[in-house]
Amino acid sequence: MSPTEHAEPHHEADHAHDHEHGGTGKYWAVFLALCVLTGCSFLTYFEMWHNAIPVSVSRAFMMAVSCSKALLVMAFFMHLIWEANWKWVLTVPAAMMSLFLVCMLIPDIGYRTYHYSSERWNHTPQPIEPETHSAEGASAVPQPGH
Repeated sequence: MSPTEHAEPHHEADHAHDHEHGGTGKYWAVFLALCVLTGCSFLTYFEMWHNAIPVSVSRAFMMAVSCSKALLVMAFFMHLIWEANWKWVLTVPAAMMSLFLVCMLIPDIGYRTYHYSSERWNHTPQPIEPETHSAEGASAVPQPGH
């Protein structure tokens, strides 16, 4: 066998690997999906959205949109969709640990004021009350989440 005979099958495998990722069509489709998802995010800014959709649903919607966009970017632009199955060995335990940490920290954050001493309460800043609508019917400062 000559050295070129050994190189040809290897070259064909590299050529097949290049075509496995597909052409630019997949990337344009992902780009279009990211644009649509960004448009969905942008819709949540308008007053009609705030009047029709409760804040909790709006927040859940935005989390779903954000996770979808992150998944598309990771899968296609970071080429994780074409990686070997070892990616699950790294990703699944890290995701489970992050969910575990979030669930363990929720009570600490939610109940943090239940055991404050009187001295701690004296040094705690008071919450800012939202401004009421003025006579013209417009709020001076838009509130987060609204």
